[in-house]
Amino acid sequence: MNLPALVLCAGLGTRLQPLSLVRAKPALPVAGTPLITRILRWLESAGVSRVVVNLHHRADSITRLVGDGSRHGLKVRYSWEAEILGSAGGPARAIPLLEADRFLIVNGDMITNVDLNALAAAHVDTNALVTMAVIDGRDGYNGVIADHRGIVSGFGTAPGASHFIGVQVVNASVFAGVDVRTKSETVHGIYPSLIAGRPEAIRVFHSNADYFDIGSVPDYLSTAMAIAGRERVPLDRGRDGKVAATAVLTDTILWDRVSIGAGARLTQCVVADDVVVPAGAEFSRASLVMRENRIVATPF
Repeated sequence: MNLPALVLCAGLGTRLQPLSLVRAKPALPVAGTPLITRILRWLESAGVSRVVVNLHHRADSITRLVGDGSRHGLKVRYSWEAEILGSAGGPARAIPLLEADRFLIVNGDMITNVDLNALAAAHVDTNALVTMAVIDGRDGYNGVIADHRGIVSGFGTAPGASHFIGVQVVNASVFAGVDVRTKSETVHGIYPSLIAGRPEAIRVFHSNADYFDIGSVPDYLSTAMAIAGRERVPLDRGRDGKVAATAVLTDTILWDRVSIGAGARLTQCVVADDVVVPAGAEFSRASLVMRENRIVATPF
């Protein structure tokens, strides 16, 4: 794999709030390993050696984990966005750092094992400008409409639409006219225009790969539970925390420096950094964060 990769990590993670107010979404722990670390390991295993990560929200939570990439066998550079530039503006701004005519774009909020080398080969074979990795359609979200040849005609909900999993190979020329000073999008922006000008510009790459989306708190918890079960590891218990012997935790994730008091009962909760759960407290299906020295529980 001689393609560099751009990992999109600049988003606010709005659907994951309040957790994403504490850490950027790619920095969330998943069964003992941060999401961004899982993505970088997967890229390295496919032969990727150069990565650019775009940053905006809670950038420090990502850079602490990634550094210069050497711990993952990669060379990592950062594309800083003072204002979020979107799924088209972000790549356009990162192109000088990528230093390639063709590159991977990977969303920073998912886990997959799609074959990147096969994806890259398909992109070259079809002479496409964009090749999007898809799986069988789910609920219409991230829907891609393509014919039997894999040529994309549009996006949205439709019978037989496939589900885009946030992994694609693109030619740098696709972003040639994008203003890097303002926000712009791909699927809901430049891609429809690309299709209008060249009907065979965008193709799909069908895959049976595993795919886990971490778009919302329920998605995050269910993904963490699935990965923990598959890898036979416990759900995250964080670092430097204290859990009373009589506390009962069921399907619950703890981040760092968490304190759980005696007799507390937590069921299907995510407890963010530095939260102190008092003795006897009970929470179910809630995100717990600290605000002004008090615990704030947000149901999900």
